[in-house]
Amino acid sequence: MTAWAALPTPPSLLGESPFWHPDEAALYWCDIAGQALHRWTPASASHRQWNLDAEPGSCAPLPGGSLLLALRDGLVRFDPRDGRCERLAAAPYDAALERFNDGKADPQGRFWVGTIYDPRTPPRAALYRFDGGHLERVAGDISVSNGLAFSPDGATMYWSDTAQHRVFAFDFDGSDGTLSRQRVFAEFALEQPSQNLATYGGRPDGAAVDAEGAYWVAMYEGQRLLRLAPDGCVLQELPLPVRCPTMPCFGGADLRTLFVTTARNKRPEAELAAQPWAGCVLSLHVDVPGLPVNFAQP
Repeated sequence: MTAWAALPTPPSLLGESPFWHPDEAALYWCDIAGQALHRWTPASASHRQWNLDAEPGSCAPLPGGSLLLALRDGLVRFDPRDGRCERLAAAPYDAALERFNDGKADPQGRFWVGTIYDPRTPPRAALYRFDGGHLERVAGDISVSNGLAFSPDGATMYWSDTAQHRVFAFDFDGSDGTLSRQRVFAEFALEQPSQNLATYGGRPDGAAVDAEGAYWVAMYEGQRLLRLAPDGCVLQELPLPVRCPTMPCFGGADLRTLFVTTARNKRPEAELAAQPWAGCVLSLHVDVPGLPVNFAQP
């Protein structure tokens, strides 16, 4: 396994929601705090940035070249060719206190997106399903929704509450998009008051699933990625050169390039000085390919 490399693009404040677009052979990702969408095209070594009017929590490809963006104030169709936005659904919450966060399409094209409740307490964040133009609340009572991913057979959906250091698994019915049998898939030790980050394993942020059904999760502030088996056991730990990874995804023609977005927003100056790649998108070649991105079908 080769060493980590950083894409030659400007660092994001809070990079998130990367996905590899198979039609464009390009990587997209969001900068939430920077209110921007980014695209990197390896073949031409070209980078493009679109500035947005609100924080983009996540993005997904749509058929025909557009993207679905989950902004703080709602879901929009965004066309990177001309920068136009079309409102698809208004935010079903008070956008002064809550915003859309991690989101992904399921194999049938429904877009699942959770929220983050800025005050954190009480736990008012929720998970929504966007299907056929209708946005429906499916689960809730958490603080920070993250970790959405689907098993290779589409029968399991993963979802995490980052604040509680807990990843859930559901039985997923692709025919109607219903969830059942919620259980704890993985759980991690909570950060203790005044704990040295060198002894803290981090909390589960964004995730991706590979072709063998393993769940790759970014451990925010833990400076590592974990590869978990379908039963939740740790198969592999990958140390990172930055403290705050946010989400992995698989890309490249063979889906064997692991990309990881990271964050630098509000980090200590000493940490940023010691970790110049903070906020960059990191990449690493892996042996097991990932799953191709699911296109949303609004």
